[in-house]
Amino acid sequence: MEADRPPSSDVAHYLGAVRRHWWIALLATAAGLGVGTVVTHALPRVYESSSAVLVQAVDQDVNAQGGRTKGAVNLDTEAQLVGSGAVAAKAAALLRTDVSPLELAHSVSVQVPANTTVLMITFQADTPMKAQAGSHAFAEAYLRNREETARSALDKQIASLNLKVKQLTATLTGINARLATARKGSSSESNLQSLRSNSQNQLNSLTGRLNELTTTTVGGGAIISDARMPDTPSSPNTPLDIATGGMIGLLLGLALAYLRERFDRRLVTAVDVRDRGRVPVLAALDERTTPHFDDVLQPYGPGGRVFNRLRNEVLASLRPEDRVIVVTGTSRGSASTLVAANLAAALARTGGDVVLIGAHLPDSVVDAAPLARMLGVAATPGLSDLLAGRVALSRALQRTPRIPSLRVITTGGTATAAGLMQSQRLRDTLDALRRQGGYVVVEAPSTSSSADAQSLASLADAAILAVELRRTRRPALVDATEQLQRVGTRLLGAVVLPRLAARRPGDVSGPAVTLPLTGTEPVIDEATQQISSLKDRSSLPERGEPVSATVRPRPADGDSADQTSVIDRVTTDGDEK
Repeated sequence: MEADRPPSSDVAHYLGAVRRHWWIALLATAAGLGVGTVVTHALPRVYESSSAVLVQAVDQDVNAQGGRTKGAVNLDTEAQLVGSGAVAAKAAALLRTDVSPLELAHSVSVQVPANTTVLMITFQADTPMKAQAGSHAFAEAYLRNREETARSALDKQIASLNLKVKQLTATLTGINARLATARKGSSSESNLQSLRSNSQNQLNSLTGRLNELTTTTVGGGAIISDARMPDTPSSPNTPLDIATGGMIGLLLGLALAYLRERFDRRLVTAVDVRDRGRVPVLAALDERTTPHFDDVLQPYGPGGRVFNRLRNEVLASLRPEDRVIVVTGTSRGSASTLVAANLAAALARTGGDVVLIGAHLPDSVVDAAPLARMLGVAATPGLSDLLAGRVALSRALQRTPRIPSLRVITTGGTATAAGLMQSQRLRDTLDALRRQGGYVVVEAPSTSSSADAQSLASLADAAILAVELRRTRRPALVDATEQLQRVGTRLLGAVVLPRLAARRPGDVSGPAVTLPLTGTEPVIDEATQQISSLKDRSSLPERGEPVSATVRPRPADGDSADQTSVIDRVTTDGDEK
């Protein structure tokens, strides 16, 4: 089923997980903001100051502009020279600091703006004054180092030219001496004159070059924007760090919310039942509309309107031949009892004949005879007595005082009906009730506590699950749906209730609707049983015929042999003997 899940439902599922566990994301975000604030205050303050240096060729050839790596100046090389040991040593001397040049070099960085011959020299320090002084010192040290390097190269060229001039002067002097003794008009005089002319030309060229170098002004660049004292630290960036901490906390919170949703198997909302359990929700009750254990909901109250809508949806979902509806819970408790009783009451208020069968044996003495208390009928005889063969169906059927069209078969005596849910007598009972044409609502035990729910569902036409939130887990809901699917029962959907409070022995009260005489205990008259034995004991009353009950006070000594309630029934033809 997961493979067929549309992407929109996945998004809704994740958003629902965040909505249900919003407090995790909120706490994680707050923790992230707190950590970001603490880290911001714990980090040392770092100030930055920058100087802009215009780099020029030392030979003043400004037409050799080039940019970053072309022309007379390679700015990438110059950027590396700023952080060199020689420049760092000069900067340390200018700063008059005891910090080693190597440590100073680690605090400087250089950037080259695009399409310029400018170096942006940035220095980091723990105070604004140190940052400003460091940036200026490195800019000044770089320019001095560049000028010294250029001057040294220029001095070497001048010295080399002076040596060549000296050599040419000596050569020219020797040529002139030899030319003075040479015979006029001879070939040797002509050769000497040619040599003297060449030497003189070379000497003139070297002298001109030497004069040019000696008059050259060395200037490798200039500071075009000096360092300024920073007003605020560049690191840590308080807004950015706190925002980063909050974002990391939010992402971590979302991850934790998803993990909690992934591994939390409890069903918390009706959306969980629909999305995680893949069961349609027919009705969802809250604390205001959840029924009590002592009465059924009023038809015009908030809870009654919910069950009226549930009745309409159930009737619209049933096929014409469907008559038996089983209501079972996914966890132990009274959820199925409350849903079955109120659904049967809502169906009966339409005027049709409805039979409510209590097949859910109470989990404890506290919950004894819940249907009897809620509907104001006698606790016995019931289903266990009927299936055991102690009473006939007509004797087990009791008409409720306030809803005449609703008849009830209670759970019965304390003897368990375990093993009887698969009996042929139960099948015959349901078949007989089907023939009457009304609806039969079966209150079954939970699928997690007994196999009777599956047995009863196999005899029913449709099933409804009563899901108690925060008590039912997803595996239990999935198991319940699979049990119903295995027996071929059509699952109409689920009725979702909030977690029901456990009843204490002191909270047990009598039914909200009592039988005519207050303070009496309805019991079965033995004489009635004898009279019934003379008639067809298993005969059913016709649809719509009343079941009368006469209640007599029970003696204080507990002797109920003579004063009991007498339940008369009307026999019909064709019932089993």
